[in-house]
Amino acid sequence: MTTAAAPPEARTMPDPAPATAVAPPVEERAPGSLILVTALVRLGRTFGSVLASVVVILVLWYAFLKVFDLSPLVAKSPKDVYHYLFTVPKAPDNRHAIFDALMSTLGDALAGYVAGTVAAIVVAVLFVLYRPVEQAFMPVAMVLRSVPLVAMTPIITLVFGRHLAGVTVIAGIVVFFPSLVNIVFGLRSTPRAAADLVTAYGGSSFTVLRKVAIPSALPSLFASARIAVPGAIIGALLAEWLATGKALGYYMQHAQQTFNYGGVWAAVIVITAVSIALYGVVGIIETVVLARYGPAPSRGK
Repeated sequence: MTTAAAPPEARTMPDPAPATAVAPPVEERAPGSLILVTALVRLGRTFGSVLASVVVILVLWYAFLKVFDLSPLVAKSPKDVYHYLFTVPKAPDNRHAIFDALMSTLGDALAGYVAGTVAAIVVAVLFVLYRPVEQAFMPVAMVLRSVPLVAMTPIITLVFGRHLAGVTVIAGIVVFFPSLVNIVFGLRSTPRAAADLVTAYGGSSFTVLRKVAIPSALPSLFASARIAVPGAIIGALLAEWLATGKALGYYMQHAQQTFNYGGVWAAVIVITAVSIALYGVVGIIETVVLARYGPAPSRGK
């Protein structure tokens, strides 16, 4: 008894590819590569924004001098500032005076930056976990925020003194309130489904905060950190001008009183450049942290 031969197409049909030959998703193959690419994209955006800020400042500076036709005795151009810092006979002394004062100002600003940011994080967590605390203290915070800091500086100086403690309080106040609002908003933007899932598995409110709320609030936290950089510097300058009589704030005041307008403009440009640079540094840190630990939607931005 003979059997029928198999049809040609059946004899030549290849075996199906094994399941292991299917390429895994990109996320499973190279998560590190995705994080690196995202970080590089964010770095490029950060450097681009810093460069654009510098260009805009220079353009507006020249336009301001041109439109208002200010006296060159008072209004200095970027070229004049460059000569003041690098080419005039007293340029080394000018740089020494400005950069020595700058180091003191940056130390004051750092103290206020850290104190204000840490206080904002702690208070924001308390507000989110305990609503009665927010209902009791948020109106007080808003009333204090409505009082001009210039009016509060003499009282703060009397209470905390004219040294680092007083400067830290003044700079910290400038940092605290905007950071508090942003961080509270970020913590309350937690995905409800994720929070309910942690609660369903027996997680406490602190577990929800640690596992879900804080990672979701990282973009808001870093937005506050970036905004706080110039705020801390402004607060430190204000304290030095009104309270301590030291560092770059006092240097600018003294230069204005002695008609050293080149020194005033040079100090303003130096502190502005440093503010932009520090803003960019915080942006770089944000890039790395969010690419690794941030919520999934922010990693692709």
